[in-house]
Amino acid sequence: MVLQQQPLSLYIHIPWCVQKCPYCDFNSHALKHEIPEQDYVQALIKDLDDDITRFKLTNRHLHSVFIGGGTPSLFSPSAIQSLLSQVFQRFEVNDDIEVTLEANPGTVEADKFTGFAQAGVSRLSIGVQSFESDKLIKLGRIHDSNQAINAAQLAKSCGVKSFNLDLMHGLPNQMLTNALDDLSQAIALAPDHLSWYQLTIEPNTAFHSKPPKLPQDEILWDIQEQGIKLLADAGYQQYEISAYSKPNVQSKHNLNYWRFGDYLGIGCGAHGKITDFNSNKIYRTVKVKHPKGYLQKDRPALDQLKTVLAEELPFEFMMNQLRLRESFDLAHFEQSTGLSKNVILANIKLAEQKKLLIGNDNHWQVTQHGHRYLNDLLELFL
Repeated sequence: MVLQQQPLSLYIHIPWCVQKCPYCDFNSHALKHEIPEQDYVQALIKDLDDDITRFKLTNRHLHSVFIGGGTPSLFSPSAIQSLLSQVFQRFEVNDDIEVTLEANPGTVEADKFTGFAQAGVSRLSIGVQSFESDKLIKLGRIHDSNQAINAAQLAKSCGVKSFNLDLMHGLPNQMLTNALDDLSQAIALAPDHLSWYQLTIEPNTAFHSKPPKLPQDEILWDIQEQGIKLLADAGYQQYEISAYSKPNVQSKHNLNYWRFGDYLGIGCGAHGKITDFNSNKIYRTVKVKHPKGYLQKDRPALDQLKTVLAEELPFEFMMNQLRLRESFDLAHFEQSTGLSKNVILANIKLAEQKKLLIGNDNHWQVTQHGHRYLNDLLELFL
């Protein structure tokens, strides 16, 4: 089957942080010197131009932009404006394109919010994580609860169209009441979108070396169950495992990921996934991880280019799609992967027998039981 064109998003990675958080396994580097803003913007645009040439993307329509990190809000608004203006020169772009920038609630970064909005950012994602001072200290965060509240309030008036609050639960020594108080405080700040997810201990992190004492499974389940109800009662619709939004303000960028759309990844260690319609193949890219290597002008930004094999595609597709609360269409599977739906029908029928999926020959949806045992469901497509 011939692959069909998917929406194209752009992820931009800015790797610097004031300090590395003990739970973080993202490609971030503690800031030791002044950020080389101009040099990094130039390197990003060269990286982008190389990808455009590599995958023949000239004049392709750009669906969304996400600037993540690290702490992108450490950059100046003028650097973000320079970056975005050069990006938009290279693609067809709607006036209302969603441009998200991740931000730290610290006062210095929060004061830049108006400048970011003027630079072309339409959506802020603010990394609150908790409103309890002792929890923030254990998480290695450099802000306090007052700064988090002030950042959210400023986001309402700075000129962006919407904002997200990032909030964790299942924190060290956290009880049900603490977790629900945190969530209630976030809801009271009236963000359009909430990313509410459980802290997990990842390899190659400080928490993995010295694990903190986390709540027991029974408490974690109670937090999840009662938190989802609290969010629903406040008018937030759960559309993905950890994503909740008011009606019609879901993250367009993240939805494109989860629906197996295409995205370029530029910047240190950024990952990309691109459908090449000339070769009828799907590629994944990884860029040079360390800022020093990435900024070397005589070194290509591309570190890895991998063709996704046909036998890998069912799991790749399902790993994203099954995170969503919406149903999925087997015709979309065929169009996105170039494979026949017959490749996965037996797996789907087995998932149905296990009460992990429900549907008919064309449309399928994860059950509540399936969301609870998502890893078991995903294993059926390996």
